[in-house]
Amino acid sequence: MKKRAIIIVLDSVGIGELPDAADFGDVGSHTLGNTYAERPMNIKNLLSLGLGNIENSRMPASEHPRAAYGRAAELTHAKDTTSGHWEMAGLQMEVPFKTYPDGFPRSIMNDFEMKIHRGTLGNCVASGTVIINELGDEHVRTGRPIIYTSADSVFQIAAHEEVIPPEKLYQMCEIAREILMGENLVGRVIARPFLGSNGDYKRTENRRDFAVEPVGETILDRLTERGKEVVAIGKIEDIFCHRGITTVDHTKNNVTGIESTIEFLKKGRGDFIFTNLVDFDALYGHRNNVEGYAEALEYFDKKLPEIMDAMSDDDLLIITADHGCDPTTPSTDHSREYIPVLVWGRKVQPVSLGTLPTFADIGASVVDYLLGEGFNCGESFIGKLNIE
Repeated sequence: MKKRAIIIVLDSVGIGELPDAADFGDVGSHTLGNTYAERPMNIKNLLSLGLGNIENSRMPASEHPRAAYGRAAELTHAKDTTSGHWEMAGLQMEVPFKTYPDGFPRSIMNDFEMKIHRGTLGNCVASGTVIINELGDEHVRTGRPIIYTSADSVFQIAAHEEVIPPEKLYQMCEIAREILMGENLVGRVIARPFLGSNGDYKRTENRRDFAVEPVGETILDRLTERGKEVVAIGKIEDIFCHRGITTVDHTKNNVTGIESTIEFLKKGRGDFIFTNLVDFDALYGHRNNVEGYAEALEYFDKKLPEIMDAMSDDDLLIITADHGCDPTTPSTDHSREYIPVLVWGRKVQPVSLGTLPTFADIGASVVDYLLGEGFNCGESFIGKLNIE
């Protein structure tokens, strides 16, 4: 039977501040530990794998963990989705994407407004759910899209679907993507459609991310070049600008992302399945919704045995994250944290992986497992798993 590797990214489920967290204003952030302390969770399956055995997890340890466990630090000096996934896939950024804590300069906005033939609202750092309710009525009245950013490298465009239909909004995002290159390079332009009326607006699931093409080789490129089927589930295709991917299922939430992953496993599809589960971040972390965050983790934990049962004897599952987004802190932004690393397979011996120096060790391990070779960035931990 062929070998397969599966990475499931629990988007934003960090496991404690990195040593340089102060540079990002994230001292005290611990997405998993703080959430567990405020709202104890029934995540018995994750804990049985060894989630609580990871250093400084702040959760109960298992006496006999079933998976290899550890945590990884991010070398790229950032805390955004793109840099986290890129580094995980073996591409560390020497210079991180640019951020705009004071909003975007007038030169950029003038260029954007001229090309979309209308003015804009906002242009500030804001919570997406807050700003659409603050400016939604004015947007509906004027037709001007709402522009906002965060501590991350993002240019977000919010628009009511009945005022600016999603396809038109996506066109605006493509215009912004062309502008925000070179010295103004932004990691992602994000379409944020919403619906509602009279100051009561809610985002829809028609979000779309417009990333930049990876600036170097990723493990996805390597695997597809070697004829492997690379399956992207969720927003993975956006993060990698559709490169190095052979099969796509652009699911929009955790439930459909989990179900899609299970279906690919059951059907024996994919040599490498790369899944992003976005709800932890988009619905709960950024909204400081502790209860929602905890419930989402419990739901994933409930579905975990089904994922594992669908795997074959030679499949390797890696459960991890891309950054933090602690719902218990005042900030609604991502947080600079370690990410958990759980590695399970029927032939994997449960060992401690300790602290991996870079997310890239995850990607290097996938390449090692599937191709039996090294990668440009990162060091494989496959040899530590004592696979039978």
